[in-house]
Amino acid sequence: MFAGIIRHGTLVAVITLILAILGTAAALRIPVQMIPDLETRTVTVETRWPGATPQDIEKEILIEQERYLRNVPNLTRMISSASFGASEIELEFPFGVDITEALIQINNALSQVSDYPRNVDEPRIVAASFSANAFMYFRISTLIGNPRELDIDLMRDFVEDRVRPRMEGVPGVSEVTVGGGAERQVQITVDELKLAQRGLSLLDLRDAITARNRDMSGGEIDSGKRSYLLRTLGRFEDLEELEQLVVSRTGDSLVRLSDVASVRQDHSRIRALSFVNGQRVLGLQVRRETGSNVIDIKRAMLKEVDAINREVLEPAGLRLDLTSDDARYVEASVANVWTNLAIGAVFASLVLFLFLRSSRATLVAVIGIPLCTIAAFMGLLIAGRTINVISLAGIAFAIGMTVDNSIVVLENIERHRRLGLNRFDSALKGVQEVWPAVLASTMTTILVFLPILFIEEEAGQLYSDVAIAISAAILASMLVAVTLVPTLSARMGFGVRETVADGSGNAPFGGRAGGWAGGIVGVVRWLVGSGVRRVLTILITVALSLWIILTLTPPAEYLPEGEEPKTFASMNAPPGYNLSEMEVIAKQIEGHFLPHVGAASDAFDAGEVSVPPIAFLNMQVSPTNVRIIAETVDPLHIEPLMDEITGFYEQFPGMRSFAAKGSIISSNDGGTRSINLDISGPDLVSIYRAANAAYERAREIFDNPRIQTQPRTLSLAQPLIQVRPDWNRAAELGLDTEAIGFTIASLTEGAYLDDFFLDDDKIDIYLYGSQGREPRLDELPNVMIHTPGGATLPLSGLATIEEAVDAGTVRRVDGRRTVTLNVIPPDDVPLETGVERVKVELLDAMRSSGELPSDVSVEISGASDQLDATRDALSGNFLIALLIIYLVLVAIFAHWGFPLLI
Repeated sequence: MFAGIIRHGTLVAVITLILAILGTAAALRIPVQMIPDLETRTVTVETRWPGATPQDIEKEILIEQERYLRNVPNLTRMISSASFGASEIELEFPFGVDITEALIQINNALSQVSDYPRNVDEPRIVAASFSANAFMYFRISTLIGNPRELDIDLMRDFVEDRVRPRMEGVPGVSEVTVGGGAERQVQITVDELKLAQRGLSLLDLRDAITARNRDMSGGEIDSGKRSYLLRTLGRFEDLEELEQLVVSRTGDSLVRLSDVASVRQDHSRIRALSFVNGQRVLGLQVRRETGSNVIDIKRAMLKEVDAINREVLEPAGLRLDLTSDDARYVEASVANVWTNLAIGAVFASLVLFLFLRSSRATLVAVIGIPLCTIAAFMGLLIAGRTINVISLAGIAFAIGMTVDNSIVVLENIERHRRLGLNRFDSALKGVQEVWPAVLASTMTTILVFLPILFIEEEAGQLYSDVAIAISAAILASMLVAVTLVPTLSARMGFGVRETVADGSGNAPFGGRAGGWAGGIVGVVRWLVGSGVRRVLTILITVALSLWIILTLTPPAEYLPEGEEPKTFASMNAPPGYNLSEMEVIAKQIEGHFLPHVGAASDAFDAGEVSVPPIAFLNMQVSPTNVRIIAETVDPLHIEPLMDEITGFYEQFPGMRSFAAKGSIISSNDGGTRSINLDISGPDLVSIYRAANAAYERAREIFDNPRIQTQPRTLSLAQPLIQVRPDWNRAAELGLDTEAIGFTIASLTEGAYLDDFFLDDDKIDIYLYGSQGREPRLDELPNVMIHTPGGATLPLSGLATIEEAVDAGTVRRVDGRRTVTLNVIPPDDVPLETGVERVKVELLDAMRSSGELPSDVSVEISGASDQLDATRDALSGNFLIALLIIYLVLVAIFAHWGFPLLI
């Protein structure tokens, strides 16, 4: 076989070139993205209930949904949370689960929930993995100076209608989400005095509006040869029609809505603010389709953004700009691979020339590097993988490994030339003698990486691309070594000088006898010279290897962090802060960091300022926290920026800070190094007391750890106003819970009534009191309640008003009230060491001191759990790989003992 290959050199060259051309063309068609597509194993159920407290959401929504969702097959963990106006249930499934089947089961479970309170939106089910997160971030702001005097919060609907569809039309884009601003509302502001004068209540208004605002289908009706569809139209077509609604009629006297209220289109209450580099903005996040090319999307998107600015936004006084994107990391990785390829080829050539002392022999050896690189790309394509930072790392690793097989074959061919054989015979003899060794080396290398393909956990999904790229490149290097290398060697003279060789054709390094190479050969001959020395050599080698494994193996980490020069830093406020107060604090933070956006680095390098130059400063403000997303101009300055942000945060009394580096392979909260403590107990007081003690002890046992709590605050300090009606008095007046609760909601926060359709958009109709959306607490006792008997009395005459405190967020894990601490050890503390210190120095110490009561349980989860699962999977697969490698070597060498030595 080898003789035929070597004789047909032209055919070999043609086949090689064809494969190289096809491989290059295929490589250019492989999708490019940030990281490999990860298996979706988390499903989130989101439910909105505007205006509802966390306590009501827990009782009315969470508990009911959990009752059915906990029966979904294969469910491993259920995390629920309720905050003001919304709930979220995160369902985790094991690796390998059919997520489509899980979604069907979840939908069926939710359909069994019998009923939801009025104004609760339909639950939204979202299934996504981290790899499907947004990768491009844009912002919309007013033009410099805001010449049109626009309120950016009111532009959300304009952006949704005119900008988002065009961005989603870019090939490869799956979704563009708009953040910030306020949703449109039809607001009915009632005059309570006029309403009372006409003997009407707010419930009368609600019932009149909802009774009228609906269309009804009447089926179909035949007339002659035609069949007509029948509808009764009742929905309001415009605001004027809504104003003319007849609320009540007494004889010939009509009371229209316009007689007791005003109607206008406005926006909902603003609950969050967004700033980029000090300017109020709306944010847009771009997500890609699975298997799409992020670099192509980026290029097409930037062209479309220019067109949107020119045709839509700038005439309206707005501008769309790119804030940040992750595609640049892929572009840098692609450039890095090509750089490594060039550098690796140069260094490999220099080393080979140093040993071979022949430029032609060196060319024969290194010609396989680009061919094997192309083969690595083809392997990824055949396996259905993508070009990403992980697979590119595998290709970079493979560059230096691809010449090994060629060197073995080339050295043996040269040895036979020293024995006097001609080019053809030396090439044939050289490859025939060593091809089993080359095959064994290749197969064992491939089988070492094979177990990674069978790991279902996240690590296996991420790094299987490395295994595929290296295996494809090594397999190609074997084919190059046994076909192309002997074929070229048979046609090229290496120009090797006369050398001193032994009877087997072996020559010392450099062609000279003696020297260090001769010394090494002499030592080897002495070691194998007697049976005792051979046995001792084997025993010492095995013992030394075991000692190294047992004593020098470093503590384990789960995954590399894949860090970006970007920080996500949050300042969590104590319960009870409002948006206005948080905006005041945010302005102080902005004033400290904004002067350093785009600044020169001279002052920081000289130690004159403590803030490094910042590329951009994205700040999001809510009543519960301030969150900064920032990137440094110099990636090496990200740690000083994180320290400065957290230090500045903690200057504000009662604030807790948390900062983490961005990551391309996990969530941006230290996910690959996070030690999660799930603290559960019988009541929130016990849970919060234990969680606060664990928080403080974690800060003691680690040097400057980064700790995040879920929920953000660990105290029952959320101010809560509770209205307790006198039910005997209410019964006398003919009032029930709905009448009292709806009236209070309408005259304070505002109450949802129904939907108003404006073209294709659905807009909420809300009812407000005369004070609008900013009622005063001291006016609450004076809220007037209208009774069915026509009387009107203040709330204070019907109920007692109490001030209490409770949790601002309710969080549950598997149906139990739970607080989770995310403890991220310092960089110099490995994850495995950190977990052990948490178990001994934190949990055991707390139990000993009594800080952790017996009825409070703590479970460790997060990256530590995933580390254990991955290690178990690797261990089992590694043993299988060793057995397969042994059997393959037995088959190649036809001997049961030699493979044990190998």
